[in-house]
Amino acid sequence: MTRTPSWFQRYLLPGLAFKAVVIGGGYATGRELAEYFLPAGPWGGLAAMLLAMLIWSGVCVVTFEFARATGAEEYRSFFRALLGRFWPIFEITYLLFVVLILAVFGAAAGAIAHAVLGAPPILGTLALMLTIAGVATFGNESVERLFKYVSILLYAVYAIFLILALTRFGDRIGAAFAAPAQALPWAAGGITYAAYNIVGAVVILPVTRHFTRRRDAVVAGLVAGPLAMLPAILFFLSMSAFMPGIANEILPSDFLLVRLGSPLFHLVFQVMIFAALLESGTGAVHAINERIAAAWRSGRDTELGGRLRLVFALILLATCMLLADRVGLVALIANGYRLLAYALLAVYVLPLLTIGLSRLIRRRHLSPEVA
Repeated sequence: MTRTPSWFQRYLLPGLAFKAVVIGGGYATGRELAEYFLPAGPWGGLAAMLLAMLIWSGVCVVTFEFARATGAEEYRSFFRALLGRFWPIFEITYLLFVVLILAVFGAAAGAIAHAVLGAPPILGTLALMLTIAGVATFGNESVERLFKYVSILLYAVYAIFLILALTRFGDRIGAAFAAPAQALPWAAGGITYAAYNIVGAVVILPVTRHFTRRRDAVVAGLVAGPLAMLPAILFFLSMSAFMPGIANEILPSDFLLVRLGSPLFHLVFQVMIFAALLESGTGAVHAINERIAAAWRSGRDTELGGRLRLVFALILLATCMLLADRVGLVALIANGYRLLAYALLAVYVLPLLTIGLSRLIRRRHLSPEVA
């Protein structure tokens, strides 16, 4: 007997999954927040974050509803329905994107292992790689449990961070927001940050299988933006105490943690960053595994087993985390990262908000082609 999806699976899980893919290392350490939001000042930065949040929610609503209407539970089916025979353009772009982010995540995990344990960086990279592969092996339910429990850790750590910050230097935070607001440009930062990360809405399509009606997709999309942006807002408030100098710090999180003066919480925060890398990396790998599983199911009329999921995950992770940097592929992709982000917008967001939205409004038959 098929179980009816719970309200958590229909309304909150997609947002937690979207947050999982978006957060990554740059968000978790505050580096991305410093780059996109701090230049606009305290109030301007908050305005930019709210703008990015609204963009995420809007695109997530359309993405989730288009996925529900077409029955697409992974990106291959989604883009076959949206782009027709041009769907491979997205896959090529996404695979390049995955190579870059997984390589960066692997390097970040290595840095955490060296900083916290004094271990060789390769051990941290291997630990992240094997943990991602282990979670991805067991499919949707395993990945969804990861999103759920790591989210609890993330929200708790960021909440404690803000409480400690208010205790240690709350006067500086208050002074930053009490100062006369300067007329600084803020919208561009919010739009740019939202655009770079919106691909996460497609990455987490496997969780949309829990939707039973349009209302589920709409509500889940609306709350996805706030769920993804809440930790960033809590962190940004803490960072505002040391504006504008903190914007030049490579790791704003370490800058603040030193000033909090709590070695134990510093360690907890490093564990949280590793967990953020884990759920982001798992989301990216699981999206590819589910795309393979759909093609496997269509061609062989059987399910993709756990062993094959493990093999595919390890091949992808080893290629991205251990080999891509050695052959210069990471540097090559990184140099074209901005172009890559624009390509994702061109093959995903633009068609979705024109072709996809138009078809949803007209309620045309949206079932994807049979592979």
